[in-house]
Amino acid sequence: MNILIVLIPVSICLGAAGLIACLWTLRSGQYEDLEGDAARILLEDDEGFEGEEEKSWA
Repeated sequence: MNILIVLIPVSICLGAAGLIACLWTLRSGQYEDLEGDAARILLEDDEGFEGEEEKSWA
């Protein structure tokens, strides 16, 4: 029973942290362009990564 004295405040703090994180993502616009990310993966990118070069191991 004594463990409840510790577990209840810890669970309330974790729940509050999750709620704050969710509200922060909503306010910062993390979910604004969901279709753009889905379409971006389908676009063909002919260029390599920046800085990608032929490397010889000789």
